[in-house]
Amino acid sequence: MTTSSLETVEPAGPAPRTARRDPLRTALRRPLPLIAFVYLVLLAVAALAADWIAPYDPDVQSLGEVNAEPSWAHPFGTDQFGRDVLSRVVFGARIALIAPLIALSAAVLVGVPAGIWAGLRRGWLDAVAGRVADTLLSLPGLVVALAVIAVLGPGLWNVMLAIGILFAPYLFRIVRGVTLDVAAETFIDSARAIGCGTGRIMWVHIFPNVAPPLLVQINILMGISLLLEASLSFLGLGIAPPASDWGSMLGDAYRNQYEAPLAAFPPGLALCITVLAFNTLGDGIRDALAARRGR
Repeated sequence: MTTSSLETVEPAGPAPRTARRDPLRTALRRPLPLIAFVYLVLLAVAALAADWIAPYDPDVQSLGEVNAEPSWAHPFGTDQFGRDVLSRVVFGARIALIAPLIALSAAVLVGVPAGIWAGLRRGWLDAVAGRVADTLLSLPGLVVALAVIAVLGPGLWNVMLAIGILFAPYLFRIVRGVTLDVAAETFIDSARAIGCGTGRIMWVHIFPNVAPPLLVQINILMGISLLLEASLSFLGLGIAPPASDWGSMLGDAYRNQYEAPLAAFPPGLALCITVLAFNTLGDGIRDALAARRGR
C-alpha cells in the first residue's frame, strides 16, 4: 500500500490577539502605564467637574485668612490673598490639560503633514524643510518662546503657539524618518500603480504607520509642554491672573516663601505627578511598540 507524498497544508489562522492589539492597549496591561493612564483620566474628570469638586471659588479673596495653614476648612491652606489653594489646584488642572493640547495641536498640524510630504516626495522641498527644522532645533526652547511672546504678547494662546512652533521640528523629523522607511515598501508602489493620488497615499497608506511612534512622542511632549507653560507662567508670561494655573501658583509661592513656606507643595506636586504620568504612559507605549517589532 503506497502513501501519498503530498501532505495537506492547513491554512494559516488569524494572528494572535496580542499581535493585533494596538500599542496603547498593550501598554495598559503593565501596572505603571495603567496607573499613569488612570491618573490622567481622573485629572481630566476633575478638570471638567471643577465647578462641582472645588470647595470654594478659586478667585474669591478672603483677606482675613491670608496665608492660612492647612486645616479642615482649607486642606491645602490659602495663598497671599486668602484664596483656597485646593480649589485653585483643581481649577489649574484645566490649564494643565488644555495648554499642552493647544501646543501639540499646533505642532501636529505643522510638523506631521510636512514630514509625510517631505519623506514621500523628497527633492528640493525636503531639503529646504529639513534645513528649516534644523535651524529651529538649534535654538534654545525658552528663547524661541520668549521671542514669539515678545511679538504677540503674553497669554495662554500665544504661549502655547510659541511652544507648538518649538515642537513642530521634532515631529517633522520623526514623521519624515518613518515615512522614508514606509515609502520604500512595495505596497506604496502598488498604490501608485493603481492610480492612488499623493493625498490618499499620505493619509491612507503612510499615516497609519506613522501614528504609533507619533503617539509616543506626543505623550512625552505633552509633559514637556506642560513644564514650559508652567515655566513661562512662573515668570508672569503665561495665563493672565487671577486665573488658576500651577506655574503662576508656584511663582506666587516663591515670592511668599517666608510667609507661607508650604504653599509651593500642592501645585508643585500636581505638576510633577502630571508630567511623570505623561512620560510614563509614553514610555509604556514605546515599549509596547518595541515588543511588537521584535515579534
